[in-house]
Amino acid sequence: MGRTYIVEETVGQYLSNINLQGKAFVSGLLIGQCSSQKDYVILATRTPPKEEQSENLKHPKAKLDNLDEEWATEHACQVSRMLPGGLLVLGVFIITTLELANDFQNALRRLMFAVEKSINRKRLWNFTEEEVSERVTLHICASTKKIFCRTYDIHDPKSSARPADWKYQSGLSSSWLSLECTVHINIHIPLSATSVSYTLEKNTKNGLTRWAKEIENGVYLINGQVKDEDCDLLEGQLLNSDHRSTATVQICSGSVNLKGAVKCRAYIHSSKPKVKDAVQAVKRDILNTVADRCEILFEDLLLNEIPEKKDSEKEFHVLPYRVFVPLPGSTVMLCDYKFDDESAEEIRDHFMEMLDHTIQIEDLEIAEETNTACMSSSMNSQASLDNTDDEQPKQPIKTTMLLKIQQNIGVIAAFTVAVLAAGISFHYFSD
Repeated sequence: MGRTYIVEETVGQYLSNINLQGKAFVSGLLIGQCSSQKDYVILATRTPPKEEQSENLKHPKAKLDNLDEEWATEHACQVSRMLPGGLLVLGVFIITTLELANDFQNALRRLMFAVEKSINRKRLWNFTEEEVSERVTLHICASTKKIFCRTYDIHDPKSSARPADWKYQSGLSSSWLSLECTVHINIHIPLSATSVSYTLEKNTKNGLTRWAKEIENGVYLINGQVKDEDCDLLEGQLLNSDHRSTATVQICSGSVNLKGAVKCRAYIHSSKPKVKDAVQAVKRDILNTVADRCEILFEDLLLNEIPEKKDSEKEFHVLPYRVFVPLPGSTVMLCDYKFDDESAEEIRDHFMEMLDHTIQIEDLEIAEETNTACMSSSMNSQASLDNTDDEQPKQPIKTTMLLKIQQNIGVIAAFTVAVLAAGISFHYFSD
């Protein structure tokens, strides 16, 4: 038996209201959350057309082979940045004319795998073996309104399509727990002699990959204690844990610093959430938001053709800060990133372009103060401390966060969460 997709009714209304306007087809993304029993879809957004494509796709005989996978995957990567922890691009949809109703499956399959591959390449984390590996493809005939819902195993490109149930439900968007925290990061990335020839972007990504392992392996304390990961989120027995990390001195040619306070937010469906679900969603949002800010910064530097400085010169860049906006008709909020010189109108327009939903400027929530997170880099430092796992243990530092859990409008509970982040305290240069 295939998977079941519980879909917010407003998603069905959105899909029904899409007008092909003489085009042969329209494609887009399905967004929501996976669980072991069923998946939840809370948003659908069509991929904006390229200007040069508009005329070509209006011909009713256009083939689905004309579907621009590169453009669609770029849209998927942009949208993926806008999703807080716990939410994913679950798959793709396509709406076609009746003439193409029997010629959609191969195109959808290729698009789904291309989207997943593109998004996964940018992640600092990996899916666990226990997590759902199926992604959905949805086809709707614009004339008959008939729906074909199938899934594929993303770990097996040769997997066959499996039928899935597509069920609409009202009020789904209000059935979520909201988890919020502020993380103070101070990531010191040493540049070894062998990596000095790499670009600043590549060195930074390599350093973030090492840092991601520390976040993944961290011990998360709720109310000063560790809960069993299989316990219900708001109750459960205690679990003793002892986590340590070590450091070694390493000769380096320079360093990259990432420092500041970042706002993190994650959502999990309120149907019997477990501690492990909450911790995993928060961890991934921490990793995503830091990596996404760095990637956006490097894109901005490339766009404005700002050269990297060499030798002993220092660089200092302010990372973009986070802006949240409520999903229309929902308690869930999505996000974007804003530089100081960008206006609220520009952020609103980007939300509308990527999500195909009307956003009001007054709904934008600035999550962080300006200049709270920054990146600096320098060359020719003497030595650094780098994290290892095979030396004598030392006591790790505790980074304290406030984790707020909210459901609908009312606050359910607030926890103080301490992350024993392995090795972060040791990433400093020696004089």
